[in-house]
Amino acid sequence: MVDATTCGTTDARTILHVRGLAVSAGPRALLRDIDLAIPERRVFGIIGPSGAGKSTLLRCLNRLVDLDESLHVSGDVELDGRSIFAPDVDVDTLRARVGILFQQPAIFPVSIEKNVLFGARHLRRLDRRAAADLAERALRDAALWDEVKDRLDAPAVKLSVGQQQRLCLARALALDPEVLLMDEPTSALDVQSTDAIERLIVRLAPRCTIVLVTHDIDQARRVTDRLACLGLRDGVGRLVQCGPCCELLDGRTNAEVAERLGGGSCCD
Repeated sequence: MVDATTCGTTDARTILHVRGLAVSAGPRALLRDIDLAIPERRVFGIIGPSGAGKSTLLRCLNRLVDLDESLHVSGDVELDGRSIFAPDVDVDTLRARVGILFQQPAIFPVSIEKNVLFGARHLRRLDRRAAADLAERALRDAALWDEVKDRLDAPAVKLSVGQQQRLCLARALALDPEVLLMDEPTSALDVQSTDAIERLIVRLAPRCTIVLVTHDIDQARRVTDRLACLGLRDGVGRLVQCGPCCELLDGRTNAEVAERLGGGSCCD
């Protein structure tokens, strides 16, 4: 087991604390003994081979895992020192505080503006002026405003894939999240769109904690402050190593991680 304190930082408080997290699907264990301290307003990366449970871990952080009745979760996740699994936690409010961006853009078959405001309108009433202001702010934050400001009523499905991903980001940002989970958000994008998302990640981190799952070691080097590497042991995802990105990915440490994964790099 990796000590969770090795995954925190000395200059930032912990906003998400994962304690002894385990996930199983019936008799099959998917994740076991996950302990992480995720610092506030940093980019925290999660890397590891396919099947190590990276996406499952991410979905535990805002209880999207609840939507799969076949999964059983034990252990705890604390947001600002309070368990997200407490009986009085409102899941909709939690998912507003801890937003998520998926691999493929999740676009609704409505207008660009209605996509941006979908979550916000679910949580609170917005008059026309407030809605327009919020949509503009969120689209500006996602670096999409200048491209769509003259066609907010147009169907969102007509946007390019890269624009759709930034639209999904705008929808999450409209809720003013404290944490933003990103599950390989650039895997379906071209180089130019990937660069745009990476620049947004770096720009957003000072105000919103980012937890990024990526298979791309170079991307991890470019945007993350700290990294957790998951590996497979006896077919179960476990935390192999955690620390500052520059240390985890230097030649010596990466070789140690690769050896513990049974050959290859963290992201093979």
